[in-house]
Amino acid sequence: MTVSKQPDRAVQSICWHHSNQLNPHTPIMQTPRDWLTPEALTMLVTIDQAGSFAGAARQLGLVPSALTYRVRQLEDALDVLLFDRSSRQARPTAAGQALLREAKRLLDDMDAVANRVRRVATGWEAVLTIAVDSLIARPVVMDLCAAFLDLKTPTQLRLRYETLSGTLTALTSGQADLALGVVLEPGTGSDIQHQVLGKVAFVYAVAAHHPLACATEPLTPTQLQQHRAVAVADSVSRGAGLTIGLVEGQDVFTVPDMDSKLDAQLRGLGGGFLPETMAQAFIDKGLLVAKRVQSQRVATVQCAWRDSKEAPAGQALRWWLSQLERPATRDALLAPVHRV
Repeated sequence: MTVSKQPDRAVQSICWHHSNQLNPHTPIMQTPRDWLTPEALTMLVTIDQAGSFAGAARQLGLVPSALTYRVRQLEDALDVLLFDRSSRQARPTAAGQALLREAKRLLDDMDAVANRVRRVATGWEAVLTIAVDSLIARPVVMDLCAAFLDLKTPTQLRLRYETLSGTLTALTSGQADLALGVVLEPGTGSDIQHQVLGKVAFVYAVAAHHPLACATEPLTPTQLQQHRAVAVADSVSRGAGLTIGLVEGQDVFTVPDMDSKLDAQLRGLGGGFLPETMAQAFIDKGLLVAKRVQSQRVATVQCAWRDSKEAPAGQALRWWLSQLERPATRDALLAPVHRV
């Protein structure tokens, strides 16, 4: 870590303590809390996203030397090194990565508080964030976004794509106001309201040239274990997340979303469960082969949102909920279309 030109922190602390005893009106020494301001957290996130101090300085409207000085001040205050400066890239240290994770969470929390205050004052949310699971047809979500934006409300829309338990976690953590495509878990908070979108049937499918395509049915766990599975990564940032449709000890190829999973299975990179609406056209063309397994899957998919006396739903959220009451909209959201 770069040696600070300031006095030793222990000596400095003693001096402050002694001077405060002599003069009760002397200002109290600043603590790390005083340095971890929203501006400082935003600065760190910007550096991480830009990948360099020079790039972040341009985004923040600062000269690089001023940005570097501010970061060093923060590092001295926390007594840690946040970025490795041994190369031209600004790479966060382990301590820096830990602070960045919390910085992003705290900034999201601040946005959520501001949003709630704005909603109370006007009835319209400043920002409405929608978490969309990979099971949901994204073109249909975009159609709904276009219809909402045509209303020219004061609410800004944000979409975030999630998978499995990450979709619900985005809602329960306050990072999203509406979640599309969740499977509710026991113990969900009382302020979380929900509505069934529909049921999604899954089919186990492999490419026509995959070894399991000609295997006898139903496929047993022993047969499945001998071949690679394609799985969608759970987008939850903490905890183990959900694992669905995998056999213990099975080789797994993990992909970020359902579209990538379909592509991987079409290439014969593994097998796995796909929504029947997504796979059927490829099965009809002979590109995929549906196989019976001992345990079939049908999921009840829901939408969920926050609504309570303390934080009632705003006008923007109510508009989206009114659209989701339409059976045609719910069916379309659960019927992704893929060209063969």
